[in-house]
Amino acid sequence: MRTEKDYIGQRQLPDDALYGIHALRARENFPDTTPFHREWYMAMGQVKLAYYLVYKDFKQSVQQNIPDAKLHFWSNEQINALIHAAEEVAQCRWFEHFIVPAVQGGAGTSINMNVNEIIANVALEKLGHRPGQYEIIDPIEHANVYQSTNDTVPTALRVAAMTLLLSLEEAINNTRQVLEQLEQKHRYDLRLGYTQLQEAVPTSFGKQFGAYAEALARDWWRVSKCLERIKFVNLGGSAIGTSLSVPRYFVVEVVPRLRQITGLPIAQAENLVEATQNQDALVEVHATLKAHATNLEKIVSDLRLQASDLVGRGEIILPQAQVGSSIMPSKINPVVPEFVISVAHRVYVNDVLVSSLVGQGQLELNAYLPLVGHALLDSIKLLIAANQTLRDKMLLGLKVNTKVAYDRLLHSPSIATALNSIIGYHRASELAREMRQSGCDIFEANRRLNLLPEDKLREALRPDRLLQKGFSVRDIL
Repeated sequence: MRTEKDYIGQRQLPDDALYGIHALRARENFPDTTPFHREWYMAMGQVKLAYYLVYKDFKQSVQQNIPDAKLHFWSNEQINALIHAAEEVAQCRWFEHFIVPAVQGGAGTSINMNVNEIIANVALEKLGHRPGQYEIIDPIEHANVYQSTNDTVPTALRVAAMTLLLSLEEAINNTRQVLEQLEQKHRYDLRLGYTQLQEAVPTSFGKQFGAYAEALARDWWRVSKCLERIKFVNLGGSAIGTSLSVPRYFVVEVVPRLRQITGLPIAQAENLVEATQNQDALVEVHATLKAHATNLEKIVSDLRLQASDLVGRGEIILPQAQVGSSIMPSKINPVVPEFVISVAHRVYVNDVLVSSLVGQGQLELNAYLPLVGHALLDSIKLLIAANQTLRDKMLLGLKVNTKVAYDRLLHSPSIATALNSIIGYHRASELAREMRQSGCDIFEANRRLNLLPEDKLREALRPDRLLQKGFSVRDIL
């Protein structure tokens, strides 16, 4: 065991622990088991790496241009060890030593210090020393050089969110493409439309899938714009955005270096004080995620209903994903739609959490950024997963029973609506009444009432005629 001390006192830690006293106290103070997001941890490594690389450049610039400067610099060995340690954190190494839970107090100081401790101790080992020998490399003096929790942690959150949002864009687009393929395949395959769960006018499966694809195209566009909302970071602003105790060189250079490391369109906020205390951009981004969740829920709810035994006609046939009962043989449940619906409602809950806690920001800082960030990343990752399983486990194997759907349409009295412009509303009502009372299809009901020549009726019920936008005078000649 080794002994570490802080302002409060001393604690014993395992000799091989890469975390330190600050992370240990956090784990004891916050007895939560919700794991911290790896993506945020990795982004913290990228932020730290940017600082160490700028420190290396800063040292060289000062020594060359201001040789009599009253600054003490670390050795190149120390700098390089920190650089390599931060690179490994950015690759998600040593994550098992990140022991701070997702739900915490302290505005993210525990996140920052746990990462600082890991980087310092990994760097010590690279130099041949034991963890805890902080007189050589210290978590605060070295690993946290010219930084603050209040600019590194929210910046890393934005890096993690932007990276995940790019994956979400791709996932949405992949789902949309499958829906467009279904739209093309079933463009003229007729089905009965429904309003308020009651039979309505004819439509097609192509139009149904096309509507879904259009909604996801809109989601894709909105998600692509999210990067513009959160690309402005407060890095270099230190504690409250005033850059107190930070060399101007770092204020100017650290964000471009982070942009180079991440490949993301990161920019420094013009007003670092404002960017430090206000997190409304995260609310805006999460609102976009909520909108996407509603579209996913609508899509799978529709298909789940159409494939259900309650409807009973089997117009939509979902792939058999897994056995659905431990007692009822052959029972297959729509588990993929149910997963997607569950994801959507988790996103709705996260949206309330993000909005309410962002509103809890006070004066120069928001103390609840850790939970806000956790909820944001949670929603993005869940929506990526929902899109992937929706595409791979459901849409790619989805089947349409066009024969059953068409027969159902022909037997629905509502199809008589298509003849309003030809025989008028009242005669069309007679036709619908005959169909409902006798249970026959529209062709048999027309024969009984002799309202239209059969060839004229078949012409009026052609898929391209039923699906066109409106009618022209020539259509009723």
